[in-house]
Amino acid sequence: MKIGITYDLRSEYLKMGYSEEETAEFDKEDTIEAIDRALQNAGYRTDRIGHSRNLMKRLLIGDKWDLIFNICEGFFGDGRESLVPALLDSFRIPYVFSGPATLAVTLNKYMTKRLVRDAGVPTPDFVLIQSEEDLSNHKLAFPLFAKPVSEGTGKGIDHHSVIYSEQQFREVCRQLLNKFNQPVLVEEFLPGREFTIGVIGNGRKAQVIGAVEVIFNDKESKIYSYENKENWVDRIKYRKVSVSTMKACESIALKVWEVTGALDAGRIDLKEDKHGKLQFIEINPLAGINPHHSDLPILAGLYDLNYQELIERIMKAAINRIFGNEGGHST
Repeated sequence: MKIGITYDLRSEYLKMGYSEEETAEFDKEDTIEAIDRALQNAGYRTDRIGHSRNLMKRLLIGDKWDLIFNICEGFFGDGRESLVPALLDSFRIPYVFSGPATLAVTLNKYMTKRLVRDAGVPTPDFVLIQSEEDLSNHKLAFPLFAKPVSEGTGKGIDHHSVIYSEQQFREVCRQLLNKFNQPVLVEEFLPGREFTIGVIGNGRKAQVIGAVEVIFNDKESKIYSYENKENWVDRIKYRKVSVSTMKACESIALKVWEVTGALDAGRIDLKEDKHGKLQFIEINPLAGINPHHSDLPILAGLYDLNYQELIERIMKAAINRIFGNEGGHST
């Protein structure tokens, strides 16, 4: 089976003049090397395609693959993560991970929260600030938490994100509106413990492979910010959860997985409110997959699933979903 790999390489965009923060969601060379090596070790033939424009060129000259391992984040617009899956759908080429509808909805944190809330999943109260005119309309109780509505990897999140006053609320929202040129999601701040949960599989076969608590260094801001994620080795530790916490995390995570239509593998973030009750924060159906720095491989490793096994489990889930069998990787 020939597997194409689609991805956005961070170094390419840095050379174009984009900043470290602007390219935060893109992958480094060692991520692509690790994925390629794991796929080859599993018996697949691989072809590194790269970003969406490379894919377009190759599709138009008639190149074909049996399956695409897609981790393209895209760069422009609120449908950027959906571009590659939509292109592949139009050429009837199957791919690993979620489709365009799921990726479009889950990139928008406001839409996602409305979707899961309507399904009965607990999530903190929230409002969407689309312009300065909306700053007078919220009725949420302080403290609050503000972030861009359609960003990942902690972009737009720092110690200013926790808001304690009306003045601070207006200042932070204005700054985010201007900097990211998109609406701001504001929700009631959750002061409790934070967890990230890994899921592999589809439909009734979806399984939680592990849940970890995110533990912050006492010297650092207790916010899962872009800065803390980029420098997690010295700032953050990940700890396996108790059996009872795992069961609570699993119940919510699998419900969110089902409601959003996520496929094959991904991550769900939860946090406790002031009463210790778990609340949904975000889902990442296109989770980072660097073997050393990404949350999904890290938590998998804590639960005795090494990187090679993780990639093979993801491929097995995708192949079974697409082709209706557990094999399909003959060379």
